[in-house]
Amino acid sequence: MLRFEHIIQINDPLVPLLTPLTREQIWRGLFIRAHQPTEFVMGLEGCVIENEIEEAGRTILKRVLDFGPFQVHDEVTLTPMQEVTVLAAATRLWPRCEATIRIEEPSPGDFFLRFIYELDLAEGHSDLDETSVELRKQAYLAADMDTVQRIRELAESGKLLH
Repeated sequence: MLRFEHIIQINDPLVPLLTPLTREQIWRGLFIRAHQPTEFVMGLEGCVIENEIEEAGRTILKRVLDFGPFQVHDEVTLTPMQEVTVLAAATRLWPRCEATIRIEEPSPGDFFLRFIYELDLAEGHSDLDETSVELRKQAYLAADMDTVQRIRELAESGKLLH
């Protein structure tokens, strides 16, 4: 099992050039990311949402992500204003993996996004060497920084309003 976790500060009073975001704006950005991942994920050619259900106050999406040479089937659970969890089942090309993005607010208006990745490297996917693991972690971090930047762009353009 490979687990990687990191946190990105959203609002920083020491950086006045960063426009503060509200929990609603952050949530709306994560909601859009789940429904329109091609706006956020480089190399993703398409996404089909096969099913969307409301269950126990959460929304569950079953998606097919088209990366051109291969497809990934995943399930996204959106817990409003709190977190998004993406679960991708293992295939012969891809280990079972789970990614969670959680909105944290240690003090009022002081928002962070916590990103947690867990890859099940059992069952034929355990051949990641230390360099591959480090490269994967760097890729996650870069993608997550891009996600935050994209949410900021959407907020500045007014697209995160209801």
